[in-house]
Amino acid sequence: MARSRKVTVSTDVHGHTTGWAQTEPAPPAAPDPHAAAFFDVDNTMMQGASIYWFARGLAARNYFTTGDLARFAWQQLRFRLLAREHAGDMSQAKEAALAFVEGWRVQDVERLAEEIFDELMAPRIWAGTRRLAQGHLDAGERVWLVSAAPVEIGRVIATRLGLTGAIGTVAEIVDGAYTGRLVGDLMHGPLKAEAVTQLATVEGLDLSRCAAYSDSANDLPMLSLVGRAVAVNPDGTLLRQARQRGWEVRDFRTGRRAVKIALPSTAAAGLVAGAVTAGVALQRRRRAADATSGRIRRNAEP
Repeated sequence: MARSRKVTVSTDVHGHTTGWAQTEPAPPAAPDPHAAAFFDVDNTMMQGASIYWFARGLAARNYFTTGDLARFAWQQLRFRLLAREHAGDMSQAKEAALAFVEGWRVQDVERLAEEIFDELMAPRIWAGTRRLAQGHLDAGERVWLVSAAPVEIGRVIATRLGLTGAIGTVAEIVDGAYTGRLVGDLMHGPLKAEAVTQLATVEGLDLSRCAAYSDSANDLPMLSLVGRAVAVNPDGTLLRQARQRGWEVRDFRTGRRAVKIALPSTAAAGLVAGAVTAGVALQRRRRAADATSGRIRRNAEP
């Protein structure tokens, strides 16, 4: 399988920045080249939050403590429970995201992303949602993931599932390392709709011929853009909206049997946001301090 490396960063007329990563090679010509499908990731394509499972993988590798993981899990739950965040909440979320693992080499994070996807994320892909995506691919349509997670993590998932690409939050990279800053804003809520609109313009898509899938009322702007909106494993607010608007509803949570995707290993990148990164940095500082302390004690011995 070809390596997935093409990442595009775009800014619209309002100054909003988005990024998307396209898998390679490009899909064959579609019967309807103007149609595509857009899938949210967390609780739509996979059980739980992709960034949380990435954090779990890092914790298992002793990059930070279980206490850091617990705090991050609580923040994720609180984030999910709020259908609409206050401006202050999103400001804090962005400030937390600015704690990305500054100085980490992209190639190191790529390796971790691949390993953790195969270990923890792949078994949690919803089989039903995977079939929906495959149906679009079989029809010759492009399929994009759209997630607030870093675009590199979305690219890992898209590549493993054989999808077209992913839209996600963009982290700044200089000389092959993450700087600890974001490019633009978190890919969340209305910004997802703006990103999809940007991508549709670039790719020549007709949104009235496109479909969108999500579990969350946060994604109502994206769902309202397209000709076919589908609520997948919907929260209460989205379920009510779907019924009012006559949207299709799919719920795969009753069986709770996810399919494990077994595909060849490919290069991809990933990085962890928010409190996870703060935990990682803290753990690394602890290690460095312990190592320094050990050297001092050894040098002080007679």
